[in-house]
Amino acid sequence: MANIDVINLQGETVGSVELDDAIFGVEVKPHLHWEVVRWQRAKTRAGTHLVKTKSERSGTGAKPYRQKGTGNARQGSRRSVQFVGGGRVHGPQPRDYSFSVNKKARRAALRSVLSQRFAENKLVVVKAFDLETPKTKQLNAVLGVIGARNAVLVGDSSNENLRLSARNLQGVETLNAEGLNVYSVLGHDKLVISEAALKDIERRLA
Repeated sequence: MANIDVINLQGETVGSVELDDAIFGVEVKPHLHWEVVRWQRAKTRAGTHLVKTKSERSGTGAKPYRQKGTGNARQGSRRSVQFVGGGRVHGPQPRDYSFSVNKKARRAALRSVLSQRFAENKLVVVKAFDLETPKTKQLNAVLGVIGARNAVLVGDSSNENLRLSARNLQGVETLNAEGLNVYSVLGHDKLVISEAALKDIERRLA
């Protein structure tokens, strides 16, 4: 098993922890990253796009001109698609973009991206995010010390001070161990995990 230093919020090394090779030492598989990120983004699409068809356009139902004698092609409605202001043919309608990716692949992708961050030395383990009060300025200073201005911060779900402190920091996202996901990890330069959250992640992915 590989070891990684554990630091405090002042950037000082206060210990080390062993990382499970089955989670932080597996082969990196970019195609799994792509598949899971595509799945995550598809799930968040609203799919509320809509264009009006001929039957939904407002306007008269009368013929625009008589059937014969004008020299023009016969027309039945001003709401037809060939007229300005008419309906649209085969336009987008509300739909669900989500699809399924099996749980085994999702877990494998998360192990892969965690292994990638560790191999790139972009994984930071802190003893705890022990912020006494929600202070954005204080957290920003901490992130500057540990070199993680653009990062995902993973703590426990009860740490409300961390969430409140980080919500106005650009490039910073906070998650709990259960919410850790491939898209968030790949979207930031660093992954910062508390020691308690690290144990939860290893328990989840073991």
